Amino acid sequence: MSEATGVKEPPRYTKKDFESDQDVRWCPGCGDYAILSAIQKSMPDLGIPREDIVFISGIGCSSRFPYYMNTYGFHTIHGRAPAIATGLRLARPDLKVFVVTGDGDGLSIGGNHLIHVLRRNVNVTILLFNNKVYGLTKGQYSPTTEFGKMTKSTPFGSADRPVNPLTFALGVGATFVARTVDRNVAHMEEIVKRAAHHKGAAFVEILQNCNVYNDLAWNAVYDRELKVMHELRVQHGKPLLFGPIDDRRGLVLEGSKPKVVRVKDVAEGALWVYDETDPWAAQALALLTSDPEFPIPVGVLLNVEAPVYEEVLIDQEKKAVADRGVGDVAELLTSGDTWRIP
Repeated sequence: MSEATGVKEPPRYTKKDFESDQDVRWCPGCGDYAILSAIQKSMPDLGIPREDIVFISGIGCSSRFPYYMNTYGFHTIHGRAPAIATGLRLARPDLKVFVVTGDGDGLSIGGNHLIHVLRRNVNVTILLFNNKVYGLTKGQYSPTTEFGKMTKSTPFGSADRPVNPLTFALGVGATFVARTVDRNVAHMEEIVKRAAHHKGAAFVEILQNCNVYNDLAWNAVYDRELKVMHELRVQHGKPLLFGPIDDRRGLVLEGSKPKVVRVKDVAEGALWVYDETDPWAAQALALLTSDPEFPIPVGVLLNVEAPVYEEVLIDQEKKAVADRGVGDVAELLTSGDTWRIP
């Protein structure tokens, strides 16, 4: 509490304050180490008391997260972390809730739960680690595995078309959608902090390497030379540019369809200046990932406002109490249409 203003000062933490006493156990070289470090480093900047932060996970390599964060947490059941996070937000809307999931946990058995937490706009931050494979169960194909990929469960190649996590989140109504990469720690920290400050359902896809079962699946944004040509850094209010300085590329819109051009060949005003508040633009940009002719967008694709689910329900409850007083459960159960069984 500041003596001068009477306002409670935010806690002062360091990264070490968010490191638990548990031994961190992932395969050597796993991208999860970098993600854990970036999130622990981001937490002090949120200005939230450590006891008000909760990490909730399902099942998978990423789901060990709650053990490694010196906060409250739940290690729950396969795919159900969004449902448990929704319940927690309704019971304790004062808490800051993170959901940590993987492409298998979140988009396969948990796909239905992920849909509803996003469309309801529950105020949670969802971090989905995407390595395009089931790592914990030893290398089977996942919902994001590319078509034709040979894995332990698809020896002749996957017959499934992959899910695009960004178009998935946008399609069901997420109000904040972003993507970052496990090897770019500074960018990860920036995106995680922006997502955490968003009021509503924030969805962040983290491109993550499984060096044992699907090594370099995202090599286009790992390799230094390839990254220049394949990573498109998205920034609000700025033109969409990528490529080497001496041969800069950019995106223009022909109607509603993006097109890659050389910057020197078009007028500056022709370049697509990105607006992160435009859902149509976000969908168009998210679709680029599915086309090898286009770069891979990284950054915030969408950031808009909408009613927050738990706030709506809490307001309804307050109004009901104000209008009718506190109810009686026994009376409610015996009211209306009832049947007596002889």
